[in-house]
Amino acid sequence: MIWIELAIVLGCIVVGARLGGIGLGTMAGIGLVILVFIFGLPPGSPPAVVLGMIIAVITALSAMQTAGGLDYMVMLAERAMKRKPEWITFVAPAVTYLFTLGAGTQHVVYALLPIIAEVSRKAGIRPERPLSASVIASQRAITASPISAATVAMVGMLVGSEYNLTDVLIICLPATFLSSMAGALSVAWKGKALSEDPVYLEKLEKGDLEEAKEALKMSAKDEKRAMGAALTFLLAIVVVVALGIYPRLRPEYEMVVGDTIKTAQLTMGQAIMIIMIAVGGLIMLLFKASPLKAMKGSVMRAGITAVISILGISWMGSSFFEGNRVMIIEAISNTIQSYPWVFAIGLFTLSILLFSQAATVVTLMPVGIALGLPLPLLIALFPATNGAFFLPTYGTILAAISFDRTGTTKIGKYLLNHSFMLPGLVATVVSIVISLAIVGVFY
Repeated sequence: MIWIELAIVLGCIVVGARLGGIGLGTMAGIGLVILVFIFGLPPGSPPAVVLGMIIAVITALSAMQTAGGLDYMVMLAERAMKRKPEWITFVAPAVTYLFTLGAGTQHVVYALLPIIAEVSRKAGIRPERPLSASVIASQRAITASPISAATVAMVGMLVGSEYNLTDVLIICLPATFLSSMAGALSVAWKGKALSEDPVYLEKLEKGDLEEAKEALKMSAKDEKRAMGAALTFLLAIVVVVALGIYPRLRPEYEMVVGDTIKTAQLTMGQAIMIIMIAVGGLIMLLFKASPLKAMKGSVMRAGITAVISILGISWMGSSFFEGNRVMIIEAISNTIQSYPWVFAIGLFTLSILLFSQAATVVTLMPVGIALGLPLPLLIALFPATNGAFFLPTYGTILAAISFDRTGTTKIGKYLLNHSFMLPGLVATVVSIVISLAIVGVFY
């Protein structure tokens, strides 16, 4: 019976991934109906705290976007890349990494991709190199950003233990950044020089290439407002990180439990929700960010899509796991306990199917916890959830291909031999090796 149930779960995931958008969440809903009403499995439960944190974060992000904060950050990024165009293969992924790290969502790099493509073309650099490295770097940053849905989900798994956001950052920040640079190094000399590339030369001859777009400009008044919104949001991130690093900064309160009064402390999940939802309101008050426009912005749309997807897929996964907990744990416990690295393969494979680091975390990390794997080890394997590059169907990958007017960034003839495979695999392996090394030394 478990194999039929597993086939239903995987089938819903595959169909949902092909539909795209909220299709992943809604198809998982269909799977949940089948598991609960037909097979009689327990309903499980959605990750309420994780969903609450994601909603709070995207509210603040949407307010910042509406006030022009994201445009301002893009403008700064463009200036940075134009200073040393010959180093763009390394500068661009570093910028996109920091950009995603601060914003908490990979979707913000859509604004940077055309800039990277044009700057590299003007510098005579094959755009495939910085574009592929930048997309991979932005994926790496998701598993190190203190406010990304994936990290929020990971921190949620640590609630009640001695480990918290601080440990995730200590392990994953250096591992993901250094692996991003390793990914860039792997493609630094990939392919023919742009001046020798036959596809590019043919496009030049036919006049198919468009002129580079002008740099983004703002009026002095708009720039001041946008800068204020961006700084307010970044300050909120600093506060969140500080609360994670120094738990004593989080307030304590008294609550009545039965006939006794107990003292409790604000959790990191609660702190993130409170701060981010408040920052969204603060940006609206101070920098005239329209609530209506915030609801219609691209960040809010992407965030709501993530919420629906995580709601459906995690709930379905929870139902399947709870209904087959004993059998699953007995079947794989010996293998994973003897060879913990096998769990990294599972995380990577599932992330390919889900196209979401956060959904992968909420689906599979509870299995690792149930198997008794050490939490520092699970944190070290967290970057293995960055498998969305494996199939060239993810949004940022398709965007990078379309923005490269030279035709050097492409999907290969055999589908998997695409421009992002080499830096993606290199970055994945390096990030796991470094994170495991950090755990081995400090934990």
